[in-house]
Amino acid sequence: MRLECIECGSKFKLHERFYTCPKCGGLLEVEFELSELKRKLDRKRLKVEAPSVWKYRAFMPILDESKIVSLSEGGTPLYRCNRLAKEVGVRELYVKFEGANPTGSFKDRGMTVGVTKALELGAKTVACASTGNTSASLAAYAAKAGLRCVVLLPKGKVARGKLAQTLIYGAQTIAVKGNFDEALTIVRRICEERKDIYLLNSLNPFRPQGQKTIGFEIADQLGWEVPDRVVVPMGNCANIWAIYKGFFEFDLVGLTKGIPMMTGIQSEGSMPIVDAIKRGLDKFVPVKKPETIATAIRIGNPVNGPKAIRAIRASKGTAESVSDAEIIKAQKLMTRLEGIGAEPASASTVAGLKKLVRRGTIKRDERVVCVATGHILKDPEEAIRVSERPREAPARYKEIIKLLR
Repeated sequence: MRLECIECGSKFKLHERFYTCPKCGGLLEVEFELSELKRKLDRKRLKVEAPSVWKYRAFMPILDESKIVSLSEGGTPLYRCNRLAKEVGVRELYVKFEGANPTGSFKDRGMTVGVTKALELGAKTVACASTGNTSASLAAYAAKAGLRCVVLLPKGKVARGKLAQTLIYGAQTIAVKGNFDEALTIVRRICEERKDIYLLNSLNPFRPQGQKTIGFEIADQLGWEVPDRVVVPMGNCANIWAIYKGFFEFDLVGLTKGIPMMTGIQSEGSMPIVDAIKRGLDKFVPVKKPETIATAIRIGNPVNGPKAIRAIRASKGTAESVSDAEIIKAQKLMTRLEGIGAEPASASTVAGLKKLVRRGTIKRDERVVCVATGHILKDPEEAIRVSERPREAPARYKEIIKLLR
């Protein structure tokens, strides 16, 4: 295993403690020696063991398994959604529900690996900037590992469910009077200047290694087959790359064949990657003041944007934006047709899928997986705000019956 820059191709040892390439500033990725990876694979165990992040430990950049910090993450449901498929207009639709992870989002997959790596590197303090899910997850895994946790959040921009988790797990939480991108710039500088604090945003090359297990599990749960398309919400953009990389590595070692078309969805108020894809650009233009009801993807300058663009193009996928109104409508469809309660960012995938099917970009005979990245209780106030209000009645049988009619 090694670290490799996606821009200049420079290679570094796995124990190096930096977040971007020291030669060109490009993003780093963990790469494996194919022959060694094949040698480590226990194909028989892979075929019989239930899905979980550490089931796929051969693909993880961990050298000391005694350091593993786990809360039994992964193994999330892959729901077949026939009623939703009919509404959206595709033959076969699945929702990979990441809200079933320990802290209610896909971030737990990355944090089990990231915090384990922090222990391997001898860190005593871990830190992140967050729109909410990252901080909730890091705080939980830091608590499990016995590490100090420092979190920077944009003041007034974090859903209360996520804020509650961050606080109760004991993270030292700082509300920054600015947006997420500004908070990330500050925490990154702190971690680069102070070697005793380890950065665990998705800029960290190890954290997305856990997130690629979403791709592993989708293939595993589909009987070691690859869907035609995977639709992913894009905030900081590590997840779409990670899932793509998961399918790529499975294909590389011969566990599956082919890579699905990676399709990224952003909100109209925060769509730098969608804009770049549609305009055929290799680099994106940041959005200075991102706004959307989907707080988890309210990011204007995604640090992993270059990886997202590569994943979409390499897989012959696409990207689309959706309005807040479309997100809310899709969120209600997921709950009322399939009983799946997901936060707004998750519902953006269904909204985007519906739009792309209507336009003819996505064919109706495709087998599609939408990744629902977080639980509806991450943002309960939004769910209440967009739903019908309860009707009131006196505590009398006849009055209740009257309302039911």
